[in-house]
Amino acid sequence: MGVFPDAWTWLTTGANWSGDAGVWHRLVEHLYLTGVCLAVSCVIALPLAFRLGHGGGHRIGGALAINISNVGRAVPTFAVLVLLTIGPLGRHGDLPVIVALVLFAVPPLLTNAYVGVSEADRDVVGAARGLGMSGWQLLTRVELPLAFPLIMTGVRTAAVQIVATATLAALPGGGGLGRVITAGFANYRTAQVVAGAVLVALLALAVEGALALLQRALDPARGRRASDRQARRAKPLAAGRDGGGPVEPAPAATTRTREPAAEVAE
Repeated sequence: MGVFPDAWTWLTTGANWSGDAGVWHRLVEHLYLTGVCLAVSCVIALPLAFRLGHGGGHRIGGALAINISNVGRAVPTFAVLVLLTIGPLGRHGDLPVIVALVLFAVPPLLTNAYVGVSEADRDVVGAARGLGMSGWQLLTRVELPLAFPLIMTGVRTAAVQIVATATLAALPGGGGLGRVITAGFANYRTAQVVAGAVLVALLALAVEGALALLQRALDPARGRRASDRQARRAKPLAAGRDGGGPVEPAPAATTRTREPAAEVAE
């Protein structure tokens, strides 16, 4: 049999889903790591991005913060995880894994949120400032709603990265779906390795889809777009009711040119 049929057989075997080493238990561990790391990353990155991006952005401070955060992308996550595990933090359970994943998730959150807030429509922001809005009102009622799509893009990117990278937690002895993969390597079971990889990929797609639905449900502009569509549909109906049907343009007035009178021969 091939690798993929064997992986399907492994996934459809009930014994592989139960127990402390089963898929359900590893899935709960993976979701726990993902949720904690994403929450901590948002608490660190988003307030800083909002502060730096408010009012058009603090160019020097914003560029400095983004460049420093992007250093985390240049450092291999596994190397950071190993260093934290063999250090003093290694005695505190999942803390090294959480720290490593947070460092990896902060850059997309910080960059997207900063760009979204700092590049909010300046005409709209200026009009709101002219209405007498305070700085806090300007941020919460104008800039954040305008930046919401870009902020959620950063959240979705960070969440998918955490789901994919959390498999490395199994290498120093952590939990998650990575334990399914490492167990397959240890026992020379290629089908189990492929099955674990498939589970991680499906979980990443599920998280992305769930956050996309959440973004759509929480989008501040959703109600306004719906009302605009209803208004556009109502206009032709209202015009038809008022005139008994479609209003036709009045025919253009025509002018007749008087022909010169024929000359009478003398």
